Amino acid sequence: MSKKEKKVDKNETKVDKKGKKKKVNIVLIAIIVGAGLLIGVGAWFLLGGNNKEDLKEETPAVEPTPTPTPTPTLKIVDVNSKSRPYAVMIDNNVGNSNHVGLLDAYLTYEIIVEGGLTRIMAVYKDTNTELIGPIRSSRHYFLDYALENGAIYGHFGWSSFARNDISALKVNNINGMSNGGNAYWRDKSIASPHNVFTSMESLKTRASELGYPLTGDQGLLLNYSIENLDINEKENAVPANQVLVRYSASQTRGYTYDSENKVYLRNMNGSAHVDKLSGTQLSYKNIIIEQVENYTLDKKGHQDLRNIKSGKGYFLTNGYAVPITWSKSARKDKTVYTYADGSEITVNDGRTFIQIVPTSYNVAIE
Repeated sequence: MSKKEKKVDKNETKVDKKGKKKKVNIVLIAIIVGAGLLIGVGAWFLLGGNNKEDLKEETPAVEPTPTPTPTPTLKIVDVNSKSRPYAVMIDNNVGNSNHVGLLDAYLTYEIIVEGGLTRIMAVYKDTNTELIGPIRSSRHYFLDYALENGAIYGHFGWSSFARNDISALKVNNINGMSNGGNAYWRDKSIASPHNVFTSMESLKTRASELGYPLTGDQGLLLNYSIENLDINEKENAVPANQVLVRYSASQTRGYTYDSENKVYLRNMNGSAHVDKLSGTQLSYKNIIIEQVENYTLDKKGHQDLRNIKSGKGYFLTNGYAVPITWSKSARKDKTVYTYADGSEITVNDGRTFIQIVPTSYNVAIE
């Protein structure tokens, strides 16, 4: 090889060494950069990268709005409802275990009739009770208590006094023996006249057909307390675990206080008063005893009451009784019940029974 060729080969070797050195540097840089990218990308994935949400501006957490505590409301009746009540006459000459539907009445009255017997008037509001009865005829002084509740009055027949007063007082009535339509029916398995029944749907339908107003603004007869109300500190309050009222020599009504459930269990003539279908003993949160003078009108023994005045009575709830005064200024006006200090009573949330009893018998409370 000539010297010139050797020189060229030496130069080429230099070039090759230099080129190889550059290539090595580039490769090293590429490896370092690539490794860095791989580490960065890996970290990005591990931290939840490649998520479109990560590209959005982070929104601060919003605390959930607390659910408001519902306002307590009465269970026995809707005080805001404008629907009219229905006052229904109940036959009480059928023993203590043949009534149906009384447990759905928010307010119930019992008053003496001829022969020393009694009849019941059950008042319903916003219920769909499927069977009520047995239904019986009207007595004129029951109208006073249907009217004070602004109720549509249901009955099957009437005395002559009731017939005249229903017309004179323009009572919205549904009479099974005149304008009742299909509101009532007979159960042929039961002896007449104790076999007439109705339902709330039937009464409402007939009331609508007769064009009676189905709503009104008269309001409730009584004031109700949503919170449990005790009357043991009222003036002259006494324990009331057993109560006995008498209507005649043959008819007594009693109540026994159930301290566990805080209600009064009702009995008639010493036997439990029970619902025919369920066998449940009738119970009431509040008892109002109203002592009213009664007298005989005719040879048939029809009665009347001196109830447009004032008199004495008792209010019972939660195992105690307090003497009260009742007053009624007109047949259509509400009866007002007051304590000794003149303040009007407030009853507990629950069924109320108003016993309108003769003044000729004492009331036993112990």
